[in-house]
Amino acid sequence: MDEPREELQDEAVARVAAIDISKNSGVVCMRLPNETREGTRTQRVWTVAATTNAILELGDHLVCQGVELVVMEATGAYWRPFYYLLEGRGLRCWLVNGRQVKNVPGRPKTDKLDSVWLAKLTECGMIRPSFVPSKPVRHLRDFTRTRTVFVHESTRHKQRVDKVLQDAQIKLSSVATDSLGVSGRAMMEALIAGERSPGALADLAQGRLTANHDALVEALTGQFEEHHARLLRLLLTTVDHLTAQIAALDQEIAATLADLPDPRSVMSAPSPPSGTSFGTDLLARLDEIPGVGPTSARVILAEIGPDMSIFPTPAHLASWAKLCPRTIQSGAKRAPSGPPARGTHGSRAPWAKRPAPPPGRTPFSVPDTGGWSNGEATPRPWSRSHDPSSSSSGT
Repeated sequence: MDEPREELQDEAVARVAAIDISKNSGVVCMRLPNETREGTRTQRVWTVAATTNAILELGDHLVCQGVELVVMEATGAYWRPFYYLLEGRGLRCWLVNGRQVKNVPGRPKTDKLDSVWLAKLTECGMIRPSFVPSKPVRHLRDFTRTRTVFVHESTRHKQRVDKVLQDAQIKLSSVATDSLGVSGRAMMEALIAGERSPGALADLAQGRLTANHDALVEALTGQFEEHHARLLRLLLTTVDHLTAQIAALDQEIAATLADLPDPRSVMSAPSPPSGTSFGTDLLARLDEIPGVGPTSARVILAEIGPDMSIFPTPAHLASWAKLCPRTIQSGAKRAPSGPPARGTHGSRAPWAKRPAPPPGRTPFSVPDTGGWSNGEATPRPWSRSHDPSSSSSGT
């Protein structure tokens, strides 16, 4: 039976340019057909500064040379100026995964050799481009990823608030479900203002928390001092600031979604309901999926965009999100499916959790799995040599 063929370029690219990118510069390798000697190629390697004017000048030069494809390796965030500016010059740009274009082990590794190697792989059609969304989707992705960072920071500072209270023997989180809710904030503000009476603090409880008055009095009895108050004020101010920034990002995300263009043609795309935009309608449809809420729906749109034509099948999307186990086979031996490869920042989002392992016997030993599991290891049989109470010079 024929093996599935990799979806690579079927034909070689005649005029290519590859860029090995660093923070302040990029090494460009341009390979073109030799016009004087048929069947040979000319190569030129030079360094370009990672500034706007230098990159625009590079784009003009590549256009004049008739370069068909510009390929660059994803290096942090430094590839973005090269990709966006050269794409704006009308060049076809590819971003490739560094793990797929590694140089041959044992050979010298320099920026020049890396750019030459990348150019040779490109002209032979041996690499595949990574997914780079359109500009409106990139804007949406920046907002959603920044919001995720702020939510994580807010959670960290809330945990620090509880640590300060624990240091002062205030066990508010043991009684209140949300120690930073309305009642909890009122008690903390009173503590910062100088109130130390557990009964007076417990009287600030609201809602269902009032039923736990006696437990609150016991939990609020501690050693809250002035330095705790100063530290608590700093942390609460930071939490309030992050909360305000998250609310502002929600507004920016909503506005960006409302302006999201429909990638399909007007003839084939069904019109959204009256009074709603394409992005808002798509968000509402994703929100109808069980297990997908508004926040997850916005992350999905930001990471994969509204144009599903870039993924030929659902399996391609699952593979891009690194949700598919890897196949490990050598000769007649076929090992169990390996873990999924490491995903990108987007594939680590809440909507792209890795599937749970199938139910079954939990292995405890190395021969069963080739490595220790997360379960509790089988204890070793007792022997006198492992008994810490035994003496090395026993009789």
